[in-house]
Amino acid sequence: MATPEVNKPRSLPPYPEMILKAIEALNEENGSNKTTISKYIESTYGGLPQGYKALLNVHLAKMRDSGELVFWKNNYTIRNPNTPPRRGRGRPPKPKDSLSPGIIIAPSRPRGRPPKDLNELPRPLKTKTSGGSGRPRGRPRKMARPSGGFDGSPPPMVVGGTPSGRGRGRPPKMKGPLAEISVDR
Repeated sequence: MATPEVNKPRSLPPYPEMILKAIEALNEENGSNKTTISKYIESTYGGLPQGYKALLNVHLAKMRDSGELVFWKNNYTIRNPNTPPRRGRGRPPKPKDSLSPGIIIAPSRPRGRPPKDLNELPRPLKTKTSGGSGRPRGRPRKMARPSGGFDGSPPPMVVGGTPSGRGRGRPPKMKGPLAEISVDR
């Protein structure tokens, strides 16, 4: 009992091969863009899998990165080994100077601060010298408030406030007496 191969799709060539055939067949002057390549593959090979556009994008990117295809102004072309590489935007890189074979180049210095020499003796510590006034540098420390009066008597007893009689901050707003309002109809 042989089973008929009705549901099996016909085998497709690999994507890079389909892409190269599409670009050659389209034969556009500046290359072919992604949509024209996709339409050509659809019309030629029919019965493609559902996510074939994503696979096409992946294979186009791989071929572009490997150097099989040249991507220029949103178009893909087949690389011609005789043509010079196209220059992108911006200033071209400076040409490298070729040196004669007799010149020996010294190794470049590493970046950053050089490490300390462990054989070098430590420097003697400097002793602090005062400015001559006898007072320490900087702002003097706050002195604690005296607990008593000027004559040594105990501080006055204050109820809910500071010794001057005023509390800190803005005083509370005074409210007037409430008046009853009668409404006649």
